[in-house]
Amino acid sequence: MLDQLMKLVEQHAGEAIVKNTAIPDKLNNAAMKEVASQILNGLQSQATGGNLQQIVSMFQNGGGNNIASNPVVANIISSVTKSLSAKFGVSPQAAQSIATSLLPTVMNQLVSKTNNPKDSSFDLSSILKTVSGNNGLDVGSLLGGNSNDTLGSLGNIASKLFGK
Repeated sequence: MLDQLMKLVEQHAGEAIVKNTAIPDKLNNAAMKEVASQILNGLQSQATGGNLQQIVSMFQNGGGNNIASNPVVANIISSVTKSLSAKFGVSPQAAQSIATSLLPTVMNQLVSKTNNPKDSSFDLSSILKTVSGNNGLDVGSLLGGNSNDTLGSLGNIASKLFGK
């Protein structure tokens, strides 16, 4: 999944990273890898923290213009900001600018690709299994059935998975 995330970041990092003078050209690839890694780490952190519902909700709601205000994405933006500042010597303001311009676009693309039946590069089942660390997770039964019960069921299952 990290390789797929890296491709998404590379596709959208033009203005935010590649053409940004705050990040030296020789560090562009490393910065893009860091962003992809922080996205995966952020999703994993949210899942293991018992926020599997918020992740599923983000995918089911389809992203959109307000994705940056989604708590999962907001946490990832914060992580990317801190990481770029610490690892690449980018000012906190420049790191925040990079994260807030790049992450919503990448996350919207991730959600869009996941919800597109004609695009097999990402699927919700694989994402949830990867971020939860539970390869035996039966995501189909989690998402199937009555959609009004799905989020409640996910909360119950997440509490069983993570002991919360």
